[in-house]
Amino acid sequence: MKIAIMQPYFLPYIGYFQLLSSVDKFVIYDNIQFTKKGWINRNRLLLNGADDYFTLPLRKASDYLNVNQRELADSFEVDSIKLLRTIKQRYSKAPHSDQINPLLELILTYEDKNLFNFIFNALNEIMNYLDIETEILISSKIPINHDLKSEDKVIAICKSLKATEYINAIGGLDLYSKSKFLENEIDLKFIKSCSIEYMQYDNKFVPWLSILDVLYFNSKEKTKEYLQQYTMV
Repeated sequence: MKIAIMQPYFLPYIGYFQLLSSVDKFVIYDNIQFTKKGWINRNRLLLNGADDYFTLPLRKASDYLNVNQRELADSFEVDSIKLLRTIKQRYSKAPHSDQINPLLELILTYEDKNLFNFIFNALNEIMNYLDIETEILISSKIPINHDLKSEDKVIAICKSLKATEYINAIGGLDLYSKSKFLENEIDLKFIKSCSIEYMQYDNKFVPWLSILDVLYFNSKEKTKEYLQQYTMV
């Protein structure tokens, strides 16, 4: 059985969904410390031919809280309307805006303002749209010693789920030891996205934006083809 483990990211790039769709079970961390200036509550979209960040505003809280202990800002009901309007305007002439605007509305009007729950719902909405059937598990519900760190925690999760293969993003190539995983009867592999390029109006292509960019400019069928464009190392 193949599994992957990732942090919760809001509307991440297509490589995240390639990883998700390549495994049988996908574990998403909820009991990890929130980090500023990462990808948990922000991502990038197209603006005038360049990349531009959009962010989920958060209620002020301790920097030491976990993701599942953080909340969206009290102003988010208003902020979400502004964000929805902004994204719709940017992609108003994109070929698949009629299909993706309702999906975006479902995501941004979700009523639960817990940060993890909000991100988790967005992930599920995209998965449903793309017919991804991978089982999603929440890390805190897996019976392991949650004080473990990095590689030891990953191996503990793999063993708890009886995984035979662990698939990691290519960025973790220098973080994990294949031999240590083999000692625990787990085959460690890394997924590497192939180059994916499509028309973004008449602009020079800007790669690896939020999955929203892919969806606005490509059909559902084409996006599902992109999900298979990777190699394993």
